[in-house]
Amino acid sequence: MTNEKLALVIGAAGGLGFETARALIGHGWRVRAMARDPARAPDLAGAEWVQGDAMRGEDVLGASRGASVIVHAVNPPAYRNWPKLVLPMLKNTIAAAEASGARVVLPGALYNYGPDAFALVREDDPQNPLTRKGKIRVAMERALEDAQARGVKTLILRGGDFFGPHGHSSWFSQGMVQANAPLKRVVYPGKRNVGHAFAYLPDFAETIAQLLARESELAMFERFHFRGHALARGIEIAERTRIAAGAPKAPIVGFPWPLVVGLSPLVRLFREMAEMRYLWKQDLQLDNSKLIGFLGYEPHTPIEAALRTTLAGLNIPLNIAAKNDAPPAIGQERLALLGAAPMTGARKPRLSAALKDAPCSDTSVALRNSL
Repeated sequence: MTNEKLALVIGAAGGLGFETARALIGHGWRVRAMARDPARAPDLAGAEWVQGDAMRGEDVLGASRGASVIVHAVNPPAYRNWPKLVLPMLKNTIAAAEASGARVVLPGALYNYGPDAFALVREDDPQNPLTRKGKIRVAMERALEDAQARGVKTLILRGGDFFGPHGHSSWFSQGMVQANAPLKRVVYPGKRNVGHAFAYLPDFAETIAQLLARESELAMFERFHFRGHALARGIEIAERTRIAAGAPKAPIVGFPWPLVVGLSPLVRLFREMAEMRYLWKQDLQLDNSKLIGFLGYEPHTPIEAALRTTLAGLNIPLNIAAKNDAPPAIGQERLALLGAAPMTGARKPRLSAALKDAPCSDTSVALRNSL
């Protein structure tokens, strides 16, 4: 028997899964949170943790019994083995949804799209990805769309680059700032005056919960785009980060793309990162007109508050005294910065050959330290 207010969240130990589970609990859902090792999962009040592996169909099927929603918020860590793992994991979720009658919720990615869809991407724009991971993402959405014929319902919400207090596997947390230390500098991967979309995880999760609250109005297969913090100058995320940290004069430095591209034949992670570079070179925003038309608004935390919460979650100390001396905000998404250090290119880095097999977090730290 299906419980209309029971949701299974696969990947609840990750940033996106955690925030979605928490938002659903806040909306009165019972949440069954699945992780490979619940003992190491973050504290999530109100959740029922269950042990399970998304690659094991029997684990997903068992955990989904009675659920009316399955949130598929799981990915292989550090870009590892995407071709072998991503679609089989989704296949297990689809099979469980078919058996239980649950709606699948899939957080969408930007890299489904190629430059032909830029600069303002809509839900019905053609998906012509440039990368291997983008092609896999397109195949995921097609598999869910095809599953309609078997009675499987789907909700896809697509956002920009994620950041948030539990988003420990994002460009922001692993590439732009260094966790567990005072903010000394901010690394920005894109062209400074090119627009870019960022999604604050708690807002994104709240949007999922609000969409699910209107299940009876959703089509069998639904896509929505989440605008989030759409910055006309992408560099503004770095400018505002240092203001939020109370370090307004911290330098903003460029990402070492030449190094990453040069070593991409040897370092798997660098190869995957290099493929995503195109997303940082052109204006890229998401059109949320459909979402606004459906919900009436989009959940939106002011960017300075969102960044302060994110930095605190990453254990980056906030210099409140310095923050109080920061210049005032001007406009909806703009800050006037006094004494701002210019963005500069990276100095020649020195990296060990050991990076070839280094885990994602270790590689990110080494990249930051090379700047």
